Order: sequence, then structure tokens, then C-alpha cells
Amino acid sequence: MSQWCKLQQLDSKFLEQVHQLYDDNFPMEIRQYLAAWLESQDWDHAAGDFSQATLLFQNLLSQLDDQYSRFTQENNFLLQHNIRKCKRNLQTTFEEDPMFMALMISKCLHEERKILDAAQSADQRQIGKVQNTAVLCRVKELDVKVRNVKESVTEIEQTIKSLEDAQDEYDFKSKTLQVRECEANGMSQEEYLKEKMQLHTMYLHLDLARQEVLRKIAASLNAADHIQTALIMEELVEWKRRQQMACIGGPPNACLDQLQNWFTMIAESLQQIRQQLKKLEELEQKFTYDSDPIPQQKSGLCERAVNLFQQLIQSSFVVERQPCMPTHPQRPLVLKTGVQFTVKLRLLVKLQELNYKLKVQVVFDKDVNEKNAVKGFRKFNILGTNSKVMNMEESNGSLSAEFRHLQLKEQKNNARTNEGPLIVTEELHSLSFETKLEQSSRTVELETTSLPVVVISNVSQLPSGWASILWYNMLTNEPKNLSFFLNPPCARWSQLSEVLSWQFSSVTKRGLSADQLNMLGEKLLGSGCTPDGLITWARFCKENINDKNFAFWPWVEGILELIKKHLLFLWNDGYIIGFISKEQERALLKDKASGTFLLRFSESSREGAITFTWVEGPPHDFHSVEPYTRKELTAVSLPDIIRTYKVMAAENIPENPLQFLYPDIPKDNAFGKYYSRPQDTPEPMDIDGRGGKGYIRTELISVSQVHPSKLQTTENLLPMSPEEYDEVRRDISPAEIMICSEYAP
Repeated sequence: MSQWCKLQQLDSKFLEQVHQLYDDNFPMEIRQYLAAWLESQDWDHAAGDFSQATLLFQNLLSQLDDQYSRFTQENNFLLQHNIRKCKRNLQTTFEEDPMFMALMISKCLHEERKILDAAQSADQRQIGKVQNTAVLCRVKELDVKVRNVKESVTEIEQTIKSLEDAQDEYDFKSKTLQVRECEANGMSQEEYLKEKMQLHTMYLHLDLARQEVLRKIAASLNAADHIQTALIMEELVEWKRRQQMACIGGPPNACLDQLQNWFTMIAESLQQIRQQLKKLEELEQKFTYDSDPIPQQKSGLCERAVNLFQQLIQSSFVVERQPCMPTHPQRPLVLKTGVQFTVKLRLLVKLQELNYKLKVQVVFDKDVNEKNAVKGFRKFNILGTNSKVMNMEESNGSLSAEFRHLQLKEQKNNARTNEGPLIVTEELHSLSFETKLEQSSRTVELETTSLPVVVISNVSQLPSGWASILWYNMLTNEPKNLSFFLNPPCARWSQLSEVLSWQFSSVTKRGLSADQLNMLGEKLLGSGCTPDGLITWARFCKENINDKNFAFWPWVEGILELIKKHLLFLWNDGYIIGFISKEQERALLKDKASGTFLLRFSESSREGAITFTWVEGPPHDFHSVEPYTRKELTAVSLPDIIRTYKVMAAENIPENPLQFLYPDIPKDNAFGKYYSRPQDTPEPMDIDGRGGKGYIRTELISVSQVHPSKLQTTENLLPMSPEEYDEVRRDISPAEIMICSEYAP
């Protein structure tokens, strides 16, 4: 479906924004009639290329002529008139400056895409509200069902009490009747038969009461079974998937307390039913009869209650917090040898009788042996306290065990070779946790497994290890699939783009916008980037991107580190456009005031670097300074660089060309609060009129050298070909950090 067709399906509030894009200079009729053709042309390129813009202008007029011919055949006089008028207006307005027409159409198409993105975001928010409502309804419904089971079991308690009272009364009357039968002055025959009949009626009611109690117990077990299946197969599985997403930067995982409440209430109900069955056994021992339902059904119900409890408690043993090094809290599941890591277990069945009764043991790579191990697979020993007793006192009341001081050490007799099919950071390992519950002469073995971990021996392997964790958790939820990277599946761009945005939003206040993600998608998939486009594991983190000597993920990781250490506040404020192509960069700055600049990340630095591009004119000329890396930003912050930046050319006075942050924010308004010293702060003077300590004040500034022919006085800069544009960019030298001295007035 064409972009124009999608726009016409939007709500009225978005259609109104579309109406505002078009006027008499470029009427909406042309957009309507030539929609497919307009969207198939490269207007961004034409906006900077006079010959291409001229060609497209002539083609546009030809397209209008063709449309006029169609209206003529249809005898549509009014539309013929409109199309002729549109053509005359275009010739009058753009014949002398076709590049301006190309720029205008380019802007309209870009704005349309923004409107579509905004509408899609609004739809997603609405879907999110609907989904949240559905989740709340599901939670509420499940909560009601769990409480109904609890209430039904409580009612059974009262029923059994009534049954016990009825049985005691029957026993009393039965013995009384026997005593009176033995007395010399016994009852009359009529009285005896009457009491005998009453006793028989009580017996029948007692039998019915026993059947009713057993029926209610069976019904409660059926309800508990149904709810327990939903808890284990749906709610717990969904929580584990959310935990995976949270581990790789996704939304914070929901607390386990709600699940714990449900698991515990079902467990308590099952335990209560078992006690009720024991009570029925006691009643049976006091009084039974040939058709007594208790001995017929008791063992089956008891076995079922025990099995359900065992299944519930085995499923309730989970890894609440996945293995993580405290030194790298935002990179869980990547463990470095010799560095302590933590992991936390929880039993969702919170029963006081289990407190301090479960001793958990840690086992590394339990399911890996010589037969199924990948060739070259490393082996490790766990150091530190590898057993822990679960208790409620150390974890706010939940039944948990937290291992805080575990370490991994590679076995010396298992030296790594390069013969295996996997590199170190593609090897997946796992931590297993085992414990036993002794209950009613029955041993219940509990086991749970962490998500796969990557073990590194050097911190330089952390980015590659994290890439493996991202790829695995994005594409599968099989915790024991340790051979995943022998044949890693492809990821759809819709999946990967979301995960990439999480990498930024999890360490900053901002994720990636649709435009930023589109630029990254084109790096991986080319200009044909679509949500269903497939990216291979090798393309993500092994193959060099374009003509660079590094892969996609190391480049993104380097930018993340740059933001975290040097650009966090600027990124959070939204001042860094960051990911943008050179063509888009020119399109944004083309019609801006001279001195307008934007900040973007370098595409040629593996370690992460940032640069700024500014426009001079008219005529329009674009300059970009060689990117700043962590080394330069450690010496001088980017706001200070922008504040004091100078361009120098022979016989020209050095000046700062940076005036407005895109789109039109005065430089000092944007960055003033981040300058290392307040603006225009007077230097304290001593008695000699010099600085307070008798020194000349100095500061570090960035200075670029530029050839005079490339300054804005040059008349041959517009129009420029892409090659000329790149030449201008190269002529801006690296912004060398220099010491500038200033005499106080």
C-alpha cells in the first residue's frame, strides 16, 4: 500500500496535519494524481543535485500531461482545468529553481512519514491500553478463581465439622438405644421401632453427608488442578519470558509477589485438603459400614492432592534474579572468570513449615558431558559458598536463597583450543540449582536452571558476550538449548529494532526514534529495510558493515559507551540526533539559518565518536568536523567544545560558526547549563589588575583549519555534487585541542 493510501486511512486529527502540508505552490491534487510516481523518486538526492532536480521537474510535467490526457478521454472538463492550472503554477514557481521544488516535495514526504509514525504510535498506545485492560481482567479473574478454591476448601472444613457432629450424635443415640434395649424395663415395641427408624434416617443422612464431603473435595481438587495448570503453563511461562526481555533491557519485569500469592493459596488449599482427608480417615475408624464412600475414594483423592502439591512446588522453584556481576548490573548473564557474581532463587510456595528446610546446591553445566559437549567446550569450577538454605528472614518474607559470592574458574586440564565451531562468546553455559523436600515419607526433588550464561576471561570480550545474550533471549525461550549458536536463527528487523532501542532506554532516559532506527535498519538491510527483513547473526556482529573494518554491533556498543560516559545529559535532553545519514543531514539543514548545526554519531569509528555538521550561507555550504572520541571528550566536554569551537583560515579572524542547535535553539540556551564555568563570569582581580592568583586565565578550545576557498565567500558551492560535498567535509581538519589564554580587561 502506498504511503498516500495509508495517510487517507488515518483519523481526522492526523488528516488535518496532512492538509497543512500542501498549498498553492504544490497542491494536493498533484500529490493525489501522481502518488505512486512521486513516492518512487529520490527527491532527497535531487534536492542537492541541480541536474537531477531538473530532470525530475521535466518528468513531473510529463506526468501531468499524461494525467490531462486521461481526463480528456473521460470528458472530465473540471479536472482538465485543474490539472492545466497546476502545471502552469509549477512552471511559474519552479522552472528557474527545480532544486527548491525537489526540496519541498522531499520535506512533504518526510513530514507524511512522521504523521504516519505518530498515528502508529497512537494506535500502539491504544493497543497497549486495551492489552493492559485485558491483562488486568485476566489477573482479576484468576485471582477470583484462586480465592474461590480457598473458600470452597474452607467450606469443606465446616462441612466436615458438621459431619463429625452428626456422626457423634448418631454414635451417641446408637449406644443409648443399645443400653435401653438391655435394661429390664425396656422400651415398648412402638418406641423402639420409632427410635430405630430415627437412627436409620440419621444413618442415611450421614452416608449422604460423607458422599457430599467427598464430592466437594473432588470438585475442589478439579478446580485447583485447572487453576494450577493455568499458573504453571501460562502465568509462570509469561513471567519467565518477561524476565528474559528485562534481562536484555526490556521493560522491568513484574514482581513475583502476585504469582507467589496464587501459588501459596493453592498450596495451602491442597495441604488443607490432605488434612481433611486425614480427618475423614479418623471418622471412618470411629464408624464405618459396607457402602462407606470414605475407604472407596480416600486413597485416590489423597494421592491426587499429593501429586498436585508436588507438581506445584516443583514448578514454584524459580530463578528470581539471573546471574549477574555487581560490577556490570546492566549486563546480566555475562560472567567473567575470577569475578564474583550473584544469583537469587525463590520458592513461590511460601509456607512457614518450609522455612529453613530446603538446602539449595549450585551445579555448573549439569547437563553437559563428554558425549554432548561441543568440541572445544570449556569447563569451569564454581568457587565460593555453593550451597544455601532458603529462608524468609533475609528476603522481605519470601522463601528465598541468594548466592552473593560465587566465582568461576576454568579448569586447567581443559585448555581452550581454536578447533571448535564456536568462539568463546558463543559458548553457552548454565547454572542449575537443586534441593529436596522431605514430606510424608516422600522425597520431592526440586530443580531449576538459570538462563544460559556466557563466560569471558577478559573484559574486552564483554560486548561480544552481550551480543550473544541479546540474540539468544530475543529469539528463544529454551533455557537448556546450549548449542543455540551452532545454527543461530535470523532475527526480523521488527524484533531487533525493539531490542536495539532497549539498549539505549535501559541506560538512558531515551530509546531510539523511528528515524534513528530506520537509519540503523538501512545499515543492516540496505534501503529495502522492512519490519519483516531478516538479519543473520553474522550480519549483526561479525561481518563488516559497508566498507568499514568493523561489524554493526561493536559500532553501536561503542556509541552506547560514549553516551554513558560523556554524553548522557545531552542524549537525555534530546539534543543529539545521533543516527542520521548524510543525505538526511543535508535535507534537515538545507533551509535552516546559517550557523545551524546538528550532532550525529560517526559512522567510521568503531570505538564510538560524535561530530557536528553546520550550514553556512547563503549560498548553502555544509561542514563537518572530524569526530570526537572518548579521548578528546575526556579532556574537554562536548558543550565546552561547542562553546569555544573556532574555525581558522589564513588572513581571517578565528570565529565560532556554531550558532543554533537544530532546528533553531540558540547554542547557549541548549548547552549553557552544561558549560564548565558560567557564561561571562568575571575573573577576580588582584591589586595589579591581573587574575586573582597573578596568572593569565587559560582554557582548552577546539580549533579547525579550513582552506580559504572553502569558506562561504566561495561562489561555486551551490549546486554541489556528493563528491564535492565530501571534499568540503574533508577540508575541515580535525578540531585540535589548543590552550587559549585570555588577558583580563
